[in-house]
Amino acid sequence: MHSGRKQDDGERYRAIMETAARLICERGYEGTSMQEIAAACRMTKAGLYHHVQNKEQLLFDIMSYGMSAFEQDVLDKVAPMPDPVERLRECMRLNIHLVTGGCSKEVIIILHEHATLTGEARSFIDQRKKRYVRFLEDSFAEAVRTGRIRPVQPTVAAFSFLGMVLWIYKWFQPDGRLSATQVADEMVDLLFTGLVAPGSAASPLLSLVAPKSVEGMS
Repeated sequence: MHSGRKQDDGERYRAIMETAARLICERGYEGTSMQEIAAACRMTKAGLYHHVQNKEQLLFDIMSYGMSAFEQDVLDKVAPMPDPVERLRECMRLNIHLVTGGCSKEVIIILHEHATLTGEARSFIDQRKKRYVRFLEDSFAEAVRTGRIRPVQPTVAAFSFLGMVLWIYKWFQPDGRLSATQVADEMVDLLFTGLVAPGSAASPLLSLVAPKSVEGMS
């Protein structure tokens, strides 16, 4: 599916997507009208439609932007790593920083509005999401096969990984005592301490965050 964005106004369209993503996160897709998006962008509705083909196209472009950021900032960086455990550790760290950072709105929309898209647009986003699941499954399977972690079912491990990472936005407070880095380090330890096979050549475990830092989650 082709983006409705024109090549000569990409910066303006990115600002529209940013505003629309904020409103959709607050109110949901169905609860956000094009009139409200236009007003928040300080545009007329007609002016908004100069940049946007329709509301579903805008939702698709927001999701595509989020997936592209994820692929560039996470997958492309960890895929070449030869060791499967270190690959998974770094993948979790980078994914957590993405979820708690600049793409948090897009991640929330991908999670909550995935069923809103239809046809080719939905299939396109689903295929990109499945690529990540396959990457995790393959990495866990390789780690088991090479004796780096104890035997686990790769699909269960992959979705457990995703469940830990993708729902951080529900409780993480950017201005709390816990930083995104502390959360990432703690969650990597939490998952992989129980997975690393005894006697494997795993790197030393990260130091645990001080218990008092848990106060920052509230």
